[in-house]
Amino acid sequence: MQEAQSLEHVQSFVKQEKISLLYISRPNCSVCVSLLPQIEELLKDYPQIKSLYINAEDIPEIAGEYSIFTVPVIIVSVEGKEMLRKARIVPIEELNQQLHKMTSLIDD
Repeated sequence: MQEAQSLEHVQSFVKQEKISLLYISRPNCSVCVSLLPQIEELLKDYPQIKSLYINAEDIPEIAGEYSIFTVPVIIVSVEGKEMLRKARIVPIEELNQQLHKMTSLIDD
């Protein structure tokens, strides 16, 4: 998963990718650390979804830009519009079903 360098990087990434997934976390968050490899593994089944890792400590303004109150947060956007948001507890199978449904409705 590519890592964001700035808020501007995040914004341009979301605008230019057809389907994007933002993974927002903090390094001292145990849930974040354990969830990340599961998300990376899941995304192998969805090559059309481009992902970006955002360390909320390195880019603190991400919280205000995306109304983040807790971590981890997963935001999936289609053509720049937020379509799905999961925060704190993310059931992988439920996320998988939602991503499958979303990607099957969108032509590549």
